[in-house]
Parts: sequence; structure tokens; C-alpha cells
Amino acid sequence: MLEGKVKAPMKNKRENYQELARQIVEQVGGEENIDNVIHCVTRLRFYLKDPKLPDTEKIKDLDGVMGVALAGGQYQVVVGPAVDDIYKEVMAQLSPSEETASNRQAAGPPEDSTFMEKVGYNFNQFIGIITGSVMPIISILAAAGIIKGLLAVLTATNIVTDMGTAYLIINAMADAVFYFLPVLIGFNAAKRMNGNPVLTAVIGGVIIHPTVLEAANSNMNIFAIGNFAFPFVSYTYSIFPMILAAWLVKNLEDWLKTWVSAYIQAIFIPIVIIGLVSAITLLITGPVLVGFSTTLANGLQSMLDFNAPLFGAVIAAFYQLLVIFGLHWGIVPVYVNDFATLGYSYLSVMISVTIVGQAGAALGVAVKSKKAEVKELGYAGAFSAFCGITEPAIYGINLRFRRPFICASIASAVGGLLAGILGVNMWSIIGSLIGLPSFIDPDNGITANFWYAILVTFVTLALSFGLTYVWGYNDKMEMYKKREKPKNPTKADFSNSSKQQIK
Repeated sequence: MLEGKVKAPMKNKRENYQELARQIVEQVGGEENIDNVIHCVTRLRFYLKDPKLPDTEKIKDLDGVMGVALAGGQYQVVVGPAVDDIYKEVMAQLSPSEETASNRQAAGPPEDSTFMEKVGYNFNQFIGIITGSVMPIISILAAAGIIKGLLAVLTATNIVTDMGTAYLIINAMADAVFYFLPVLIGFNAAKRMNGNPVLTAVIGGVIIHPTVLEAANSNMNIFAIGNFAFPFVSYTYSIFPMILAAWLVKNLEDWLKTWVSAYIQAIFIPIVIIGLVSAITLLITGPVLVGFSTTLANGLQSMLDFNAPLFGAVIAAFYQLLVIFGLHWGIVPVYVNDFATLGYSYLSVMISVTIVGQAGAALGVAVKSKKAEVKELGYAGAFSAFCGITEPAIYGINLRFRRPFICASIASAVGGLLAGILGVNMWSIIGSLIGLPSFIDPDNGITANFWYAILVTFVTLALSFGLTYVWGYNDKMEMYKKREKPKNPTKADFSNSSKQQIK
């Protein structure tokens, strides 16, 4: 008879996610401490009533948690690519349905907050609304961009003709998310503000209605007062007008419900909101914010024109530091706006370079190490970064040995410098190896820009791998169990992580 304990049966993935979700909710202070929770590609982003209540060290030590950051008014728990499944289990912990949970009301800043604390809170909420409006569709935008790049290749090689039905269908697949971007942004923004997503989406449908677009393309005016005209504006690919429209819908609906009889609310309120918000957007906020978007995109373009190599080197060297703090999502709307306004983005090229740099460092560690656990973490992190997601490489390997992260940042700076010198451009939001089709010009197919992008990618990858292999890692180095939280005097104080050497 065999002696010893019988090994417990392995849990399936859902059971693991349920347990992890339960522990995370418990350690952030329980359901009563959670105002709202959203997620991005790799992180659960909690809005907490008391950000000092979570036990950060216990959360960091949970199996499945890669790290914790506090930024933008959010308590961010990094869980990796399984974030969507874990998010669903977290929502199940909080309420019977995701819809109910999404309607939690923010508590606002404490009553005894100073003026600057209130300003900081409101600014964080504003940034949270912008990022929450864009985050849910980032992967869809990336997929659409790749489809557009592949369509350009098919057209350039005459496999598909631009007059055929295949082109028409594939082009619709690629363009749909951009064409209906105002509807999607408005829906997400309304959910983030606990407003009416469907009613807000209708406003998006109004401003991109074919007759409105036709009038805008014909340079028609809605009306004119003397020499001052109110022109029709094309809102496809736009972001900011619908975020403001969602805010207007939310506040106007809440106000109307306070005095309109319940018997007529279902009909009267949508009529008033569609009429007023559509008119305000078309006449005032839309043209102003479209002008702002164009100015922002042109401003970034001017910086690149001034000194693209320097700009590329600086952005590429430090961008992944923003990822550590969870602040990179504040930049995402900027380059999404580039795509919406210009159709391309040089800034996105610099970010793609940094992803490749982190992949090369993780791969260098994996290849050099003779430790099975380190090799597994390194290969997994590199593969994830090649697919456009750097957190597994950063939190699993590069930051835990420190030097690989430095090597990746140096290589990224060189890659950004080279991209600026060559003027590499990008037509889709996804980068790294999986995003190489993003460097294909949708109008002209494969041009020199594509080959320049491959050169920059190869140089960054080779340099990051080489630096890490030669200097950045050896098996005698100590692996930090969890990364040390960078000090930020304006945020809650988290204690430093403990170290653990893998033997």
C-alpha cells in the first residue's frame, strides 16, 4: 500500500479563476470597498472607496497575479492574458449580473479633501472615462488594422481586385469598426459613466448617418448667421465628441427623471435627449472637438517633423516605464486619435519598438538560463510580447532581474532613433511581430516603409537579445519575487516587495 497523502485533483481553469477572483475581491477590501471595476488587456482596474485598505503584499503573492500598480485613480491588479475570464469571475463575486455591477456609483472624494485632492480626483475620473471608453475596442481596432494591411497585400498582388465582391466584403470587415467608432465609443463611455449606453449609441448613429456624412463631404452648412457658418462635420473615426455626448446624455437624463412623470418618461425623455444632444453635438461640441483632435494630431506631427529621431528615442526608451505604473492607457487615445484624424501614427511605431525590445530581453534570459522555471517564464513572456502584450515579459522576467529591463529600454531607444531616421509609419494600432502587417500602406501596398519596419524590428530585437545574453542575465543572479513598487509621493504608500531567490 502506498504511503503518504493522496494528491488532490487538479482544479480546472474556471475554478482557479473563481478562487483568484474571490481572493482579489477579499484583499482589496471586499465588495463594500469597490465602486467599480473595469479591465484592459492584462489588468483588473478597480475604483476603490479607500485605496489604502487593500493588502497589496498579499495580492502580489497570489498565484496568477503578476503585479500591482496604483495610477489614474485606479487600483490595478496585473493578471495577464486571462484577464477577461478573471474579470467575469470578479463581477460574479460582486453582484448577480455584470450589468448590475457596472451601475455602481462612484463615492467621490472624501468630504474633508483639499482643493488639490478634489482636482486630482476629478482629473483621474476624467482620464478613467477616456481610457474606459477606448480600452474595450483596442483589440478590435488592432484586428481591423491587420485585416486592412492584408487586404492591401492581396490587392497589390492581384489576388483580389478592388472592383470585386471579395474586396468589397473584406474592406467592409476592416472599415466597420472605424466607421462606427463614434457608436462604439459612445456606448463604452456611457457604461463607464453609468449612463444610458443604448441611447448614447443612437446619438453616435445620428452624427454618422449617411446623409450627414454626404453633407459634410459636400462642404454644406447646417445654417449660417451673417458670415459665421455652422458646417456639417464628418464624425467617422472620431473619439472625443462622443465622450462628451455620453456625459450630456447621462446628466440630461438624470435631470429629466427628477421632474418628468413616470408615465411619459419612456417616450418623452428619449425624444428630448436625441433632439438636444444631437443638436449640441452637430452645432457646437462636435466641430470644436474635431478641431481639437486635428490640432492634437498635427501637434504631434510637428514634433516629429522637428526631430523625429530624438523624439523616437526618448519615447521608446521610457514608454514601458509607463506600463509599469499603468499609465500607458492615457497615451492610447492619443495615437488612436492619430489613426482617426490622419489615418496613420508615427507615435504607434515608437510603442511597437518597445514591445519588441521587451520580447528580446525575455527571450535572451530564456535562451541563456539553465533553470527550467526561468526558461518557461522567459519563453512565455517573449511569446506574449511578440503578440503585442508586454506585461508577462516585464513582470515575469525583465523587472524581476532588473538588468533585462534596462537592456530592453536601451535597445528600444536605438530602435526608436532608427525609426525616426527612416521615417517609419504605421497604419494600425497593433505592433510587435504580430503587427508587421500594420506597416503595409493600405493605399499603396508593400512599400519601402514595410522593409524599414522589418529592419527596425530586427535591430531592436537583436540588440535587446544580445545585451541581455551578454550582460543582462546569468544564472547566479537573484530573482526578485515581486517587483519593488516605485515611490510616488502623491499616491498611497505601498511597502517594498520581498525577495526570493530561485534555487
